[in-house]
Amino acid sequence: MTVVRVDLAARGYDVVIEAGLLARAGAALVPFANGRPMPIVTDANLAPQLAVLTDSLAAAGIAATPIVVPPGEGSKSWATLAEVIDRLLALGIERSDHVVALGGGVIGDLVGFATAILKRGCRFVQMPTSLLAQVDSSVGGKTAINTAAGKNLVGAFHQPSIVLIDPQVLDTLPPRELRAGYAEVVKYGLIDDAGFFGWCQANGAALLAGDAAARETAIAHAVAAKARIVAEDERETSGRRALLNLGHTFGHALEAETGFGAALLHGEAVAAGMALAFAYSAERGLCVVSDAQAVAAHLAAVGLPHDLASAGVDADGDRLVAHMAHDKKMEGGTLPFLLARGIGRTFLDRSVDLRDVARFLDTQRVPA
Repeated sequence: MTVVRVDLAARGYDVVIEAGLLARAGAALVPFANGRPMPIVTDANLAPQLAVLTDSLAAAGIAATPIVVPPGEGSKSWATLAEVIDRLLALGIERSDHVVALGGGVIGDLVGFATAILKRGCRFVQMPTSLLAQVDSSVGGKTAINTAAGKNLVGAFHQPSIVLIDPQVLDTLPPRELRAGYAEVVKYGLIDDAGFFGWCQANGAALLAGDAAARETAIAHAVAAKARIVAEDERETSGRRALLNLGHTFGHALEAETGFGAALLHGEAVAAGMALAFAYSAERGLCVVSDAQAVAAHLAAVGLPHDLASAGVDADGDRLVAHMAHDKKMEGGTLPFLLARGIGRTFLDRSVDLRDVARFLDTQRVPA
């Protein structure tokens, strides 16, 4: 077992990482039960995991009430949010109750936001079942839903009470979803830890092939890195936490262009976005070209998108930049970009001209 503390004073919590934890979760959740049935929000693809969790809760003397929503990014919507809140209110949810989020990033974001606004703040537990959620979205308290204008534009900072991570549940993930989550693992090396990027180059293929030790190492390292950054800048006010958005500005534009659906998964968009951020940094002379090439080569080697073509995007630069204009980080008409002076040397640049970004993206298109 590995326990990582997210140190946020009164809002601090533990992230527990242990193989087989799902089947033992009941004992871990006893301190968060209050004698009432514990709601579990999950999606329809996770019936086997839900059965294991409810059996574990029953063994610990905790009744469970499942709330099942459709799988996929479409559930991060006003309609599903309203449905979940109505179900919780019908159960007589109290502010001291804990709602369990059993699923990937969609479920974690949805439940986190629902509990943030329900009765002005209820509590919740993160039990992430995807690699992306385990290494990134389940930790740090960012919660949100999507709107027609863009991704994650309506949300709140709302920290969980505990995060329970069982790496064994990754064995059931489709290979594509596992690869998409791996993009967020690589991100931690590119932000400020070149040595970890080297570890990814050496071990990424084994992690994706099912190496349990590699998976636990990557999850523990990523969670510890994110916990450290979140503790320094919980609400992204100093700019430190913004480093975690590497690849997301480009990536969200690619997601918007492809409809926020199965055509391009979030982690795939982040992978292409990170490669584009390094390519743009190299073009501007901020980092050497070989660094940008190394990033793209590693992403390509593990089967992740690493440019516009591999992301399935053929839009021109102006169209992609128009998507960026809806980014929630826009201030005074300026959008901060995460760029790099090298691998492990990411920084926030608030002086980027979006017209120059559009020009750059046009150079990245493959002629028909």
